Amino acid sequence: MKLSIIGTGYVGLTTGACFAEVGHEVTCVDNNEEKVKTLLEGKIPIFEPGLEDLVKRNVAAGRLKFTTSTADGVRDGDVVFIAVPTPPQPDGSVDLSFIEKVAREIAESLKPEYGFRVIVDKSTVPVKTGSKVEETVRRYAPEGVEFSVASNPEFLREGCAVDDLLNPDRVVFGVNNDAAADMMRRIYDPFNAPVLVTDIESAELIKHAANSFLALKISYINAVARVCEKSGADIEKVAEGIGMDARIGRQFLNAGLGYGGSCFPKDVKAFINISESLGYPFELLKQVESINEDQRSLFLSRIREKLWVLQEKKIALWGLAFKQNTDDVRESVAIKLANDMMAEGADLTGWDPQGMETAKRFGNLHESFTYGEDMYACLDGAEALVIGTEWPEFANADLEEIKKRMRTPLIFDGRNLYDPEVMAAHGIEYHSIGRASV
Repeated sequence: MKLSIIGTGYVGLTTGACFAEVGHEVTCVDNNEEKVKTLLEGKIPIFEPGLEDLVKRNVAAGRLKFTTSTADGVRDGDVVFIAVPTPPQPDGSVDLSFIEKVAREIAESLKPEYGFRVIVDKSTVPVKTGSKVEETVRRYAPEGVEFSVASNPEFLREGCAVDDLLNPDRVVFGVNNDAAADMMRRIYDPFNAPVLVTDIESAELIKHAANSFLALKISYINAVARVCEKSGADIEKVAEGIGMDARIGRQFLNAGLGYGGSCFPKDVKAFINISESLGYPFELLKQVESINEDQRSLFLSRIREKLWVLQEKKIALWGLAFKQNTDDVRESVAIKLANDMMAEGADLTGWDPQGMETAKRFGNLHESFTYGEDMYACLDGAEALVIGTEWPEFANADLEEIKKRMRTPLIFDGRNLYDPEVMAAHGIEYHSIGRASV
């Protein structure tokens, strides 16, 4: 099929490349001329495992192309996906200005001779956004155009988005007629995944509800970790026992500093706002947010308790990205924790395998922050090491090298990467989450 995707961020670019990989002809549109130029040169502006090779291969095969023209995208795509940002506003509601702008551009680009078009919301949007997109298109489109609006929420995890899209555990789309449903099925037939067809409003709610539930699991296990610390239990064993229940599962039951990134914080806030706008105060999700925010504060208090005064203390930080296998630093808990420590006068040096450049550009780190040359150089003379991101490089670190370089071998592990007994055997004082310190 001929498909177009408006927006080439994480979702749009990955979706476009994967659609092309299974044989569709894809036009990706972005209004950033520099980004389009970069993509046409075979480079990608983000780090996502496997994505660069996918883009290069499909550009070379002629199945994937890039343009700055929405009109070209509407002309070339029988189905036009909207994958533009939906950032949060100060009150937690979603800024839909990008969606409205693109809907209007699509409408003004439609022509009767193009035939039937399906316009799909791929961005994560509040319920009833589809009806607003439809109203906008009808308002600005020429007479005689035929179109339908659909919702097709994405379920991609940064760091494994390519695999998530090529091997999805489910495909959800909401439509209001059989013609749109048929075209959406044809798009996803090559993926051989379970398909759920719903009304548009249900599809829109599924993404917010799913992400909020996963955030709930994270906050729940972090709350249980606090009980473990007070009782002497081991959160790793408790989580393992809980996760063995098939009704619950082990995923998202890792105690740590809490959730961050571009999705969970935004989507939880949005779902609270959506629910309240519909007349239901979602108090459970408010507690999820509260527990998540408190988790970082409690971790900082443990660092402060041990170091007494943070001012002028040299601290190493491993991790800037909000999680492993991505360079995304949006809503990174590691960066927030770094700023908290520097606000108290700590001297921080940090390193991340992929997030250094994005942190410099978008991380909003305190001006006193120092970027290390490598993960071990950060440790030279440090009085403490704080681990903020669960990179494999950190989990497999040379413990003797850590001990040798640090002024005092003291680790605060916000991701529970190490075995406390192993750390004790190496003579390293070790503090993690939900487990006894050694």
